[in-house]
Order: sequence, then structure tokens, then C-alpha cells
Amino acid sequence: MHPIGAHLVLVAAALTALPAAAQFAKKDDAVQYRESAMFLMNTHFGRVAAMANGRVPFDAVAAASNAQLVAQLAKLPWPAFAEGFDGGKAKDEIWKEQAKFKDLGAKMEAETAKLAEVAAGGQLEAIKAQVGRVGASCKACHDDFRKR
Repeated sequence: MHPIGAHLVLVAAALTALPAAAQFAKKDDAVQYRESAMFLMNTHFGRVAAMANGRVPFDAVAAASNAQLVAQLAKLPWPAFAEGFDGGKAKDEIWKEQAKFKDLGAKMEAETAKLAEVAAGGQLEAIKAQVGRVGASCKACHDDFRKR
């Protein structure tokens, strides 16, 4: 595992063990945290997608490493969406439609985990297909729950 990935796993484990209120001193901390996690996830997913779309040369090792990071990062933002942590790019509908929001988040986590599995196999065609599924899962949530 990439050294950064190992650190992210430890951070994710530590943060998911604490109640959301204990993790963030104030609402702005939660907003910044989740937006930072999403930014990093988008950055690493973008690297895999660029290979899948032929914008950059395919590198199986880089694709697998970035896909693994995406799967780990996909677990991070959820505690920062707790009640009282509204704001930023998050629409108010998140707190009104929690079941739908959590379902879409779980689907995105599952698709990113599958991307990591597929990318570990090093087959570009399989990665292309899974990149499309991950992108669709991100879009499904953003369409309803993210401000433009």
C-alpha cells in the first residue's frame, strides 16, 4: 500500500470511531473537512478517469494506486454531514432526505471499492467501465444534494 494510503486508513479509522460532534470544534471545521475530502477524492479519481478516457497514457500501477486512494477517501466525508453541519456546497436537502443521501453515499463507496478491485487487475477496459459507474454514482448524489 502506498504510504499516503496507509496514513489515510489510520485517519479514517480514527475519525469514524468518534461521534461527529467530537470530531469538529465548529460547523466550519466540518464543512472544510468534507470539502477537502471530496477535493482529494476528485483529484485521484480524475487521474484514473484521465487514463480511462485516453487523455493521458495508461499506467496500471498509477491507476491502481489512485483507485485505492479514492476508495479510502470515499469513507471520510460522512461524519462531517451530521446534523448541524450544514453549509458550504451542501444543499439543505441532505438533512431533510437523510435516508436517500446515505443510500447514495453507500452506493458511491461500493462503486469506489469496486474501482480499486478492478484497477488492481490492471485491465484498462474493466477500469473504463468502472470509472463510468463511479462517475454516475457521484453525479447521482451531486444532482440532488450539491449546490452548483
